[in-house]
Amino acid sequence: MSTRIGVDIGGTFTDLVYYDDRDGSVVVAKVPTTPASPEQGCINAIETGVPPEILTDARYFLHGTTVGLNALLERKGATIGMLTTAGFRDVLEIRDGSRGEPYNAYWRPQQPLVRRELRLPVRERSTYDGRIEVDLVEQDVVDALARFREAGVGSVAIVFLHSYANPRHELAAAKLLRDAGFDGHISLSHQVSGEYRDYERASTTAIDAFVRARMAGYLNHISDTLDAKGFDGTMLMTRSGSGSMTFAEAQDRPFETIMSGPVAGAEGAAELAKRWNLPNLITADVGGTSFDACLIVGGRPKLLHSGEVAGMPIQSAWIDVRSIGAGGGSIAKVDVGGFLTVGPESAGAQPGPACYGRGGDRPTVTDAVFYLGMLGEGALASGLRLDREAAGQAIDTLSGALGYSTEQTAKGIVAIAAGHMANLIRELTIEQGIDPRAFKLLPFGGAGPMMATQIARELGIGDILVPPHAGNFSAWGLLGADLMRSRSLTRVMPLNDRAMKEIDAVLAGLIPELRNDASLKAQDLGDQLEVALELRFAGQEYTLSIKPEISDGQLATSLEGVKSLFVAEYERRYGISLGNEVELVTIRVSRRQELPRRKEQHVYEPGGGATSGSYYSFAEDRRMDFACVQRGDITPLERFPGPAIVYEPTTTTYVDADFTYGIDATGCLLLQRMEK
Repeated sequence: MSTRIGVDIGGTFTDLVYYDDRDGSVVVAKVPTTPASPEQGCINAIETGVPPEILTDARYFLHGTTVGLNALLERKGATIGMLTTAGFRDVLEIRDGSRGEPYNAYWRPQQPLVRRELRLPVRERSTYDGRIEVDLVEQDVVDALARFREAGVGSVAIVFLHSYANPRHELAAAKLLRDAGFDGHISLSHQVSGEYRDYERASTTAIDAFVRARMAGYLNHISDTLDAKGFDGTMLMTRSGSGSMTFAEAQDRPFETIMSGPVAGAEGAAELAKRWNLPNLITADVGGTSFDACLIVGGRPKLLHSGEVAGMPIQSAWIDVRSIGAGGGSIAKVDVGGFLTVGPESAGAQPGPACYGRGGDRPTVTDAVFYLGMLGEGALASGLRLDREAAGQAIDTLSGALGYSTEQTAKGIVAIAAGHMANLIRELTIEQGIDPRAFKLLPFGGAGPMMATQIARELGIGDILVPPHAGNFSAWGLLGADLMRSRSLTRVMPLNDRAMKEIDAVLAGLIPELRNDASLKAQDLGDQLEVALELRFAGQEYTLSIKPEISDGQLATSLEGVKSLFVAEYERRYGISLGNEVELVTIRVSRRQELPRRKEQHVYEPGGGATSGSYYSFAEDRRMDFACVQRGDITPLERFPGPAIVYEPTTTTYVDADFTYGIDATGCLLLQRMEK
């Protein structure tokens, strides 16, 4: 049996989906997030949505969370110390010499996670090729520990120069700390990242040390609770760079979980794309707090080998999901210049939008869309009935200052929020030379289908696919997150016969490391290895990635074949080639273990027939009659003209008057813009 449970924690709601392998049924649940203790929200969702017999029979529990990300954004983590090679104490402040905003004379970088007085130099030195140039002075480590104890340091990052080439000194320093009685967390840069670039590796190691204690406590609480409830399967968490990892590995490599929550939706979109041959999609995940967007090209999300959070680089695999503070709970206000603004501040789960009736009195996007009728009569599947009068009163706190009516102000709030979302997608498409009109929009999250026609109209997109269980789609995406492990190692050298032998030697060390997870050896999972080489022309700074063939853990592509792959990719990317010598920079290897495939049946209960109501149409700029239908009442493969409001258990889809709608062969709700 491959019954599995997925729980995704958002800023406002915690979403659950479980798949019952006995009959292919899919069940969803949604509960409020508990910001003070997110793990409790996860447990609440399980207790609300999963019958005890399903929990005890389930084979996998898959989880996505923003706990690590929030710890970084809010700077709520451990007090950390750092041991650095003497002379490199200030790498975190010198950074890479660039400015986040080059034309802003008042720009200042974020303060480092480690205060300068806790970044302590240690005399030692290794060279880029692994030679020991200065032996480790052990007394420096002992003296540093005394300083750490005085400051109450609970986690130590050890970042020595070129440790990726020779980790001996980092390992020795960690042993000295343990032998001297330090019982806190230790993060070693060569274990966190096997790559060069000292600032990026130092930043990643500091992040790992900062979130390690928080993630360990969080995961242990969920694990212990599930164990007590009789769950006997494997617990997995999504990785920032696609796929999932065991809870044990997530505790060992917490920096890989920073984007665990946002990537789940991209995973689900990629699975849909492959299943139904939908090569080009733009995801639009609109929750209560944020808006996340990602491109799916050729059935895969774009994968980067580094990311950034709050101005801090992370040297790790990273799905290119972009986020802004624009969601259903985003608060609207009038700025000092008298202009209407929306977000990034959010009403969150508590008190929430004014229309929730939970004490909120500031106008939000949800208040505006409900006032205009984009949520129909506002009877949510959670049992909450929205209060239109409270929404209008909140919006009226802005109307007077703007000189507009309540309805005009509500229209402005929705238009500005949709504009922010469209601009983020433009960053992913138009600013990268990609035409968004060649893509289908895949909206999900509680507010995604509600905003979809507005976003699509802004971008000139003609087709919108609202997936099954759209409000809980990120949790659904977790269910197909195959197990992934990846490692990398920098070896800068000319690409020649010696380099080919070095690549094989590195693979011989990295591949067994990826296969040493004893908790998964007994499971019958598919196993795929993929190798990528980062190459460049001599004299260049940055690299291109190529994927050679491998066989029995060794390169199967010849030296000339590797060079040809690189030159072809360079010419494809830049339109030219150089005559320079080719250099090897980094070797990457990843292992994917495929979870058993699911045979799902997406069944929606019928709603007893269509009704109608008078709501606002942006296409017609007036109120008009909308059909109000349940998704379960829509006959598959038939088309219907808008305007309409389509209800389902986890979200509401707003179909404007210039769109048609219907259930297509994939089971998605397909909205298509009508030609003028």
